[in-house]
Amino acid sequence: MESFVRVRGIAAPLMRINVDTDQIIPGSEIMRSTDESIERWGPGLFANWRYLDLDSRTPNPDFILNREPWSRAVILLADRNFGCGSSREPAPKALRGFGFRAVIAPSFGGIFFNNSFRNGLLPVRLPIEQVAALAEQVQAADGRTEVEVDLQAQVVTAPDGTRFRFETPVALRTMLLQGLDEIATTLTRSDEIVAFRDRDRQRRPWVYRGKTS
Repeated sequence: MESFVRVRGIAAPLMRINVDTDQIIPGSEIMRSTDESIERWGPGLFANWRYLDLDSRTPNPDFILNREPWSRAVILLADRNFGCGSSREPAPKALRGFGFRAVIAPSFGGIFFNNSFRNGLLPVRLPIEQVAALAEQVQAADGRTEVEVDLQAQVVTAPDGTRFRFETPVALRTMLLQGLDEIATTLTRSDEIVAFRDRDRQRRPWVYRGKTS
């Protein structure tokens, strides 16, 4: 699992409401390859909006991520209920494969929100007024300005220096900061697990009869 502490860079405003996981990565894009590298998913991101023709990959010049400097964005600004719909795990993978490290929106689909942490992508929940303020600032500068997202401090810093506080679930925040999934997090307590098993073996030896470990 990929860790995340902070990112600073271009933030692309995609202020659409109810962007679902099929819009983030259409089903046809999932079947294009069996390669599971994170880079494989990037070309399928927003494919129906990003390309005039899916087969030829002809870019849609009107779509924001096909224009400079937004094509180099590492932060995505979105409207309410981003990532709703199905539990499609390639959705956060596609965002990460494109180069995004964080998505800032007022609300997210629940499964997408949890999947993002496990794929090195930070979903940040801020009130719509604050997301709109960020979008207004980056648009006014034509993308020639930067936004910072700091998971350690749980702060988003706008181009004008305004700081917006956000909160993340403690367990998911710790996992992403350390780059550990649930299994790896559990294994960090291996000594405690072994000690418990040894004590329990003394109390209930019949449970371990015939076991070698």
